[in-house]
Amino acid sequence: MKPIRGAVLLLALLCALPARAQEPFANFVRDLWPDAQQKGVTRATFDLAMHGVTPDERVIAATRKQPEYGKPVGDYIAALVSRSRMTRGEAKAREWAGTFDKIEKQFGVERWVLLALWGMETDYGAAKDRWDVFRSLSTLDYVNYRHPYFRNELFVAMRIMQDGHLARAQMVSSWAGAMGQTQFMPSNYVDYAIDFSGDGRADIWNNVPDVLGSTANYLHKGGWKHGLPWGFEVSIPPRFDYMKSRGSYEDWRRVGVRRADGKPFPASGNGILFFPSGAKGPAFIVTPNYDVLKEYNNSDAYAIAVGHLADRLAGGGPFKSHWPADDHPLSRDARIALQKKLATLGYDVKDFEGHVDFDLRDNIRAEQKKLGMVPDGNPTPALLEKFGINLR
Repeated sequence: MKPIRGAVLLLALLCALPARAQEPFANFVRDLWPDAQQKGVTRATFDLAMHGVTPDERVIAATRKQPEYGKPVGDYIAALVSRSRMTRGEAKAREWAGTFDKIEKQFGVERWVLLALWGMETDYGAAKDRWDVFRSLSTLDYVNYRHPYFRNELFVAMRIMQDGHLARAQMVSSWAGAMGQTQFMPSNYVDYAIDFSGDGRADIWNNVPDVLGSTANYLHKGGWKHGLPWGFEVSIPPRFDYMKSRGSYEDWRRVGVRRADGKPFPASGNGILFFPSGAKGPAFIVTPNYDVLKEYNNSDAYAIAVGHLADRLAGGGPFKSHWPADDHPLSRDARIALQKKLATLGYDVKDFEGHVDFDLRDNIRAEQKKLGMVPDGNPTPALLEKFGINLR
């Protein structure tokens, strides 16, 4: 990119952002220092981290277009759960079988879900981080994106370098600041990274046992339940009441919902009925383990892709139902607009960051029913039109 063109793009992106992001970056860095100091960052560390750092227009652009929402859910999953990725995952399962045995015994997290996360995040370590973590995180804070989350992550990254875990040149990440082979945010590294290999250092960048052990530790502490599926595809009976979204597995069996693979439901517990592409697409009942996957990446498409890749690596088959080709997931701006609309209608909306959780889907169901739509809980452009929301 030529410098002038890059400057023009950056200016255009900044003009569309909150007023704080339009202040000179040098002023932003100056005002950042007192907060960093309160978090235990030394002046030498701060200056080393921020030396030569400027706003990155690529990072700003990435906040506007995230892969989980840029295409139909079925297309997104098909691209990630590919035959080549499954083949490489099967090879990694054999290569690290002994390590997986130890991890499953210690943490109770199945190897298939660890393989799936590893494969999804960096293609089993083949895809390398290439963004300066301090530039990425400071850019996100500069434009006030999900404040104060990324500001806090920036300070934690500074502490990681200060504590000697990595040299300045090695502090690289994804565009959003995630690091290592399974893409831990800096705070995740501090909270969950472990030295599983026993060499005295928790290395999630180059040491595979540490990568896998740390990821298992993350899921275990997040509440992962051994032996429980993340969810499963189900078939819906005729004349089904789409307003029903929650129940015990016995409740679902009683109303005629069945697993698409013919297997029985878990012996006990509760599951949530979920239509990620609406009633025309596949239906799933998801378990508490699905919530753990969404803690890793708060995207339904991502969580389903990870779960499905894990199932395929464990010998499971493809989905039975076809994904609709006319599925158009809402952009982040559209999801935020929908959240604001539902809040004005009196619903308790937990955040305005575009996250569509199951409570919000139940709110959508209620409004869809009022509007004469199939109450499947799926947010669509048609629903926005019914609400009179126009983002064009």
